[in-house]
Amino acid sequence: MAMSETRPHGGRLPRKARRAQLLEAAQQVFVAVGYHAAAMDDIAERAGVSKPVLYQHFPGKLELYLALLDSSCDALVEAVRRALASTHDNEERVAATMNAYLDFVEDEGGAFRLVFESDLTNEPAVRERVDRVSRDCAEAISAVIQEDTGLPREESMLLAAGLAGLAQVTARWWISSGRPIGREEAAKLLMTLAWRGIRGFPRAE
Repeated sequence: MAMSETRPHGGRLPRKARRAQLLEAAQQVFVAVGYHAAAMDDIAERAGVSKPVLYQHFPGKLELYLALLDSSCDALVEAVRRALASTHDNEERVAATMNAYLDFVEDEGGAFRLVFESDLTNEPAVRERVDRVSRDCAEAISAVIQEDTGLPREESMLLAAGLAGLAQVTARWWISSGRPIGREEAAKLLMTLAWRGIRGFPRAE
């Protein structure tokens, strides 16, 4: 959809539906031009609403951005948690977790750019959320490592942070480089690298 296009004006939507509509429009604008270049006028136009309607839901551009960032961060953390809970086989867990990151960066909405490539990381509220999503994903992975290996929490967190960082940076490189290899092969390589590392810490008896 081009930046000049708007959605048709319709009747009144329930508040929750309107909020979702505004967030979707905001994501399109923020991903396309970044926080600093985005204007509330552009977002209202993209959503097909008046600017007063937009301000009824979000008092300012920062609040709108943070709401969108919260939603994107929560989506990634939930995807990682689902991946970890999807099986008790640890090799399959690693594969599922790596795929969760690839799914996140492949999403057509470009939410990963808000989380990992924001042009507003000097804003404390944004920095806190970006740090939180990395920490929450690592903590979810750490809990599985600690339970399976019996390693102390600090050691489990270090390993988990390494796995999460590996998944995040590699998935971002893959998508930003234009998918130089196919998705299936990328997932296989990423899983193999991660699994060959973490399997060196065997299950505790």
